[in-house]
Amino acid sequence: MKPVLLAGETFHVTSFASKGLEVGSSSRYSNGATRYIQALAAHGIDVVQIGGERCEAEFPTTLEALSQYSVVVISDVGALSLLYTPETRAGQRSVNRLELLRHWVEQGGALLMAGGYTCFQGMDGSAMFHGTAIEECLPVEISAGPDGLEAPEGLDPIVIDGGHPVLTGVPSQLPFVLGMNRVVLRTDDKAVGLVQCSIRGRELPLLAVRDYGAGRSLAWATDIGPHWLSDDFMRWRGYDQLMTNMVRWLAREI
Repeated sequence: MKPVLLAGETFHVTSFASKGLEVGSSSRYSNGATRYIQALAAHGIDVVQIGGERCEAEFPTTLEALSQYSVVVISDVGALSLLYTPETRAGQRSVNRLELLRHWVEQGGALLMAGGYTCFQGMDGSAMFHGTAIEECLPVEISAGPDGLEAPEGLDPIVIDGGHPVLTGVPSQLPFVLGMNRVVLRTDDKAVGLVQCSIRGRELPLLAVRDYGAGRSLAWATDIGPHWLSDDFMRWRGYDQLMTNMVRWLAREI
């Protein structure tokens, strides 16, 4: 199996400490995909990660470059980080990488969008994938406004299609999640909801899949790591299998 390309899941945190008139600052770099990468590696799947801060310069700009990967995973990185290129900043025409991804999927590629504060439309609406070419190929529709849902009380996933290959070998009871993006399952017959969460009388798709042209797409409307994935979920014995199944189904290996 060719490597998986993971875009996003990195961030810098800068903090200030004030002690009277003296103010100090510190900065740290974090990677939210460490557990995810370990899970795929345990099943023999290599992951090439391009952190969000590197997407502008390093994310593929051609179909040939994308073809080096079995699956592209977009996780916690917004549309602008993929749309901007060095040429764009120089005032020149360049490739629209969201349209490129849509075309790649249509031609037989595989795309997974995972949730978080800066994916789908995002906690404050800044991810901005609504109305883009990527939305066109996903199994869900994205809101035009902020779609982040914080749920400190926990949301209990409900499996609605346990017979799908993505859920093969996965325990039927998934641990609770602490938040998700409020997306809507498409009504066409190619989009299939596998897992959902119920909140305030609404059923929200947590895991959905779709055949698009000759390719496939998958929406996982919560994190692949903390904090929306609870500690229980991260420690759950089904985590590795579920994350691996998503990738293998997209790559037509199961």
